[in-house]
Amino acid sequence: MAQVAQPVRLSDGTYGEPPLVLWTWPMIGRTALGLGLLGFFALCVRVAEIDPVALARGLPRLWAWAATAWPPYLTDWDAFLMRAFETVAIATVGTVVATALAFPLSIFIASNVTPFPRLAMPIRWLINACRGIDTVVFAILFVAAVGLGPFAGVLGMIVHSIGVIAKLNAEAIETLPRAPLEAAALSGANQVKVVSYAVLPSVLPNLASVALYVWEANVRTSTILGIVGAGGIGIEIKAAIDLLDFQKLLTLSVIVLVMVTVIDQISTIARRRLV
Repeated sequence: MAQVAQPVRLSDGTYGEPPLVLWTWPMIGRTALGLGLLGFFALCVRVAEIDPVALARGLPRLWAWAATAWPPYLTDWDAFLMRAFETVAIATVGTVVATALAFPLSIFIASNVTPFPRLAMPIRWLINACRGIDTVVFAILFVAAVGLGPFAGVLGMIVHSIGVIAKLNAEAIETLPRAPLEAAALSGANQVKVVSYAVLPSVLPNLASVALYVWEANVRTSTILGIVGAGGIGIEIKAAIDLLDFQKLLTLSVIVLVMVTVIDQISTIARRRLV
């Protein structure tokens, strides 16, 4: 924004138009920041190899492939539904176990209730590592450890979900008012009782809401775990892609869409009742 100077009083007593200052140091800084962000975005476009011409050339080929997907493939319908249920099972077990393990970790890293302040930072680093590495990466590692199958997907999902749930729950604990916690401590309650009777009732709705949100996200993530051999409907999707079987791919995509939509609705309704 340009800076407007104060009106100038002339010798005859009238006021002249004040000079308009176009360039000030704040204005120069904002302009430099804007140009820097624009340049960074242009660099990202170049590195990402954005090519609208290639997209325009590929769309007819994509349409030709999509045309071969009809009618849907329904021969192995029961097997596909079983794989879909396996996907939900991976996400459900992974989220429940991660929620149970994440709560005590969130107590350790919450600055206002942690019983071991010196251990809070190392545990926080560990949780950030779990949260920062994707579930698929953990699933690949566990496939190497326990072999192919849904168990590797469950283990990978547990590790990643612990990081997400523990961080979000610790942030909720740190926002609790100090008065109830101090009152519980002054009444003679030890740390375990303070957590059980003052912290847990306050953050339980938030913990349940976070767990439902993570469960919803894990269902979507678990649909691709089969691509790395960690079970679920992703195994069938990978096979259909490898064989260019677009009829089967369409059927599997519809199953995934319906499954994710139903899970999203269940999670949304449950969170509304909790909050």
